[in-house]
Amino acid sequence: MRKLPAEIVASTLAVTTLFIPAHLPPWAIFITWAGTFAVGGPKPEILRKIWPTAALGACVACVIVLGFKFAATHLSGGALTLAQCAILFCLNSAMMALGRFEPLSLVPGMFFGFASYFATYFGGFGRVPHDPLVALASVLAMNALGPVYAWLTARFGAHHHHHADDAVAAVRPNGAVS
Repeated sequence: MRKLPAEIVASTLAVTTLFIPAHLPPWAIFITWAGTFAVGGPKPEILRKIWPTAALGACVACVIVLGFKFAATHLSGGALTLAQCAILFCLNSAMMALGRFEPLSLVPGMFFGFASYFATYFGGFGRVPHDPLVALASVLAMNALGPVYAWLTARFGAHHHHHADDAVAAVRPNGAVS
């Protein structure tokens, strides 16, 4: 089977995001879609890591928002700022430390979910704008679709060949050009 150019497949998939319902964040698909390719492509070993790490990042971001909300009900001024710094520092450090364990070792994946959550929550996306748990559900769904889109792009799209790759391949190990 001859594949379509990857640009056509990817653009067709991008068009499908126009039909996503309920004020969901389509950019969360694009973040994990591009992120999947950035960390090595939609191979099984990458997919097994990107889904849980993106979900972990979104969940930690949600807990940060909930922590900030809780702190804001009890503190103000400098004490609130200090509490927010402590909440962000501790939770972000804990999240990244989990990357030391193999199933969660794709730390960039954590930040795909982390960034998607903050953009969704503060952007007021989801069925109920600025609701921390609705934002989390929205991001989890959309981030989960990104790697699927990456797989579909790779499966049905033919990537173009870089001419620079030819030049590199033509250089012999001793430095001579063939």
